[in-house]
Amino acid sequence: MEKNVVVVGGGPTGMWLACELRLAGVPTVVLEQDADIDQHSRALTVHPRTIETLALRGAHVELLAEGGRIPSGHFAVLDDRLDFRPLDTDFPFTLTIPQARTTELLQARAVALGADVRRGHRVTDCAVTGGGMDGAVADGTDGAVTVSVRGPDGAYALEAAYVVGCDGTRSLVRERAGIDFEGTRFTALGALGDVVLADPPSGPVTSEWTTEGTLMLVPLSGGRHRIALHSPEDLRTDWPGELTLEEFRARVRRITGTDYGMHSPSWLSRYGNTSRLARHYRKGRFLLAGDAAHQHMPMGGVGLNVGVQDAMNLGWKLAVAFHGRAADALLDTYHDERHPVGADTIEHTQAQTALMAGFSPQGSALRSLLGKLIAEQPQLQDALAERLSGLSVKYPAPGGRHHPLAGCRAPNLRLSGTEHLFDLLEDGRPVLVDFARAAVNGGTHTGGSGADGDGADARRYRCPRVGEQSRPAWASVSAALIRPDGYVAWASDETEPAVLSAAIGKAVAALHHPEPERHHA
Repeated sequence: MEKNVVVVGGGPTGMWLACELRLAGVPTVVLEQDADIDQHSRALTVHPRTIETLALRGAHVELLAEGGRIPSGHFAVLDDRLDFRPLDTDFPFTLTIPQARTTELLQARAVALGADVRRGHRVTDCAVTGGGMDGAVADGTDGAVTVSVRGPDGAYALEAAYVVGCDGTRSLVRERAGIDFEGTRFTALGALGDVVLADPPSGPVTSEWTTEGTLMLVPLSGGRHRIALHSPEDLRTDWPGELTLEEFRARVRRITGTDYGMHSPSWLSRYGNTSRLARHYRKGRFLLAGDAAHQHMPMGGVGLNVGVQDAMNLGWKLAVAFHGRAADALLDTYHDERHPVGADTIEHTQAQTALMAGFSPQGSALRSLLGKLIAEQPQLQDALAERLSGLSVKYPAPGGRHHPLAGCRAPNLRLSGTEHLFDLLEDGRPVLVDFARAAVNGGTHTGGSGADGDGADARRYRCPRVGEQSRPAWASVSAALIRPDGYVAWASDETEPAVLSAAIGKAVAALHHPEPERHHA
């Protein structure tokens, strides 16, 4: 059997990973047990960094055309929303678009790139064959994973070089890999409903917090509205029965004084703040991304956004590993970089849960104080906005290289009159931006794409020094190596040509062969 990378789970995380793998020429099969895309979308929000992630591949245009733009985000439904407009991004807003539609767009891209997307195909088992009992990778060629599948026409098996679990909080891949999913059970619940309102409020977002509960309301397509709420009665550790329209209507009325004339629900559901994190994001030939790796209160659609960014981090690394052009330590950096992001996401959502569910006088005072601090301290407002938007993520500086930009997200730098950095990353290859126009081994690091398109070479782009960018951190940079996921692998302020040339050569060589820090068993 031909080896593939098998992605288990066909939500936004799995589909974006498939897009990235196919862009790099990796044979990819996506297995999704549901025959159709679930139209009940918990997530409605695409954050600025996720829009940037799609824009790095030119895959954001349809999303921008269809989504509603909101130039702010909420932190625990405090009275003052966080303003995204000062953020250093081309997309200082969130998009409101149902997760189902996001999945449809990403699936269409994955299929167009050549991914084999199989809906209605349920994975029943994953077992390592060769390469060690846990699927450990010795030289990138030995071992495989046999994936057992039941499809519409019966059972069959696939042989995979790697299996990525994007199959949600009850991940079979995580279970078969023997990866612990550690955390806490829910202590607070929420309720949501997609309903028709006879008397809807005006504006793109309605939010309210009282001692009777917390509520957020946003319009959907087709004349429907999404209402999500928390009430004092939700502070519990037992799961109540099915949510009814009568209960939901009464709870909305207690919080707002009106039920907006709601009727004709298309979805009523409960959710909780159960929070768990996979101990390892990688175990040999098994990897996890999205909800299979982290579970938390679904606050503002953050899970979708973190999951897509997991896939972006993993995609290029898994591609070069599949093609045998990367040290095994490169795949370990996926855990090293994204596991802390998962932990931070859980901390962030749990803190918001405490504030949203603080219905006591003490909780009310805490909300009031924090709201005043945010209003009085612009730096705190900006820090929370960057964190919520996903723009604040910074990875450990690789190989001990401590330039301030190393590990940071690269903004969409203007490199010439019409060309920007994101334009150069659309093919999924790393880019060496050479502001000093240094000679490097006769210019060999311009590199051509291999036949398999795995992005093994860094494309060289010579351009004037970037002082006119009005970004102080970039004003003195002479060269920077940008990873395929848009983060800075290496940067230098060096101006002496020979020294800079040698440093560039080492940085490009180290991109796919990082110094191993630790292995995750």
